[in-house]
Amino acid sequence: MTGGRDASVIWHDAECGGYGADLQLWEELASGDVLDLGCGTGRVAIHLARKGVNVTGLDAEPAFVAALNDRAGALTAAGFVGDARDFELGAEFDLVLASMQLIQLFADAAERARCLRCVAAHLRPGGLAAFAIVEGAPNPVDGSPPLPDTREVDGWVYSSLPIETAVDADGLRARRLRQTVSPAGELEEELDEILLALLDALTLEREAAAAGLAPAGRRAVPPTSDHVGSSVVLLRRAA
Repeated sequence: MTGGRDASVIWHDAECGGYGADLQLWEELASGDVLDLGCGTGRVAIHLARKGVNVTGLDAEPAFVAALNDRAGALTAAGFVGDARDFELGAEFDLVLASMQLIQLFADAAERARCLRCVAAHLRPGGLAAFAIVEGAPNPVDGSPPLPDTREVDGWVYSSLPIETAVDADGLRARRLRQTVSPAGELEEELDEILLALLDALTLEREAAAAGLAPAGRRAVPPTSDHVGSSVVLLRRAA
C-alpha cells in the first residue's frame, strides 16, 4: 500500500490502462451480455459499459475487482473475484472475451482446457468467445525505443519501462523495469517478468473443440509503437 493506494492497481493501470488498440474490435463483437475474463481494473469492461453494453468482469485479483466496481459507478459493469480456470457465475453470456493474452498466462494445455470448459458452460447457444493471443515471437517494432509507462499518484511517481521480450524453452518472457520515486525523491526499482505460454490459433481452436466450441474466424489487432499486435481467435457454442 503506497500513499493510501494499492500499488498493484497503480502498476496495472500504468502498464495496461493506456492500451486501446483492441477496443474497437471488442465493440464490434459485443452484443447482449458480455463476460470479460481477466478484467483487471476495468479497461475493457468500463469502455463497453459506456457504450451501453452489460458487462460482467472476472479477475483473480481482489484489488483489481474492487477498483473496477468503484470506477463503474452507475454504469452497467460489475466485477467479481474468480479464477478464469474454475468459475461458476450462474449466468450465460452472448460474448466471453479474454484480452491481452490472458489464456497464455496459464501454464499448459490442461489449464487452458479448464478455462475453455468454463467458457463453454457460460455461453448461450450460439454465443461467441474471443481470445486474444500473441503467436510466436513478436516482430521488433521499428522506430525509437519504447518510452516508460508512467503514473503519478499522491506525489509518488511510478515508471514501468519494457526492457526485453524473448522466447525460451518455457515460453515468451516479457520483462519490465519498475521504478518508484517517493515524494521525498527516494528511488526504488525492481524487475517484473511475465511468462506467456507459446500458443498459436490452430492449437487453441483444436483445444476448444474438446470443450464444445467451434472455430468462428480470426481477427487481428495491429501493433502499435508501444505494443505488439495480436490474433483474436473466435469460437462459437453450437446453437
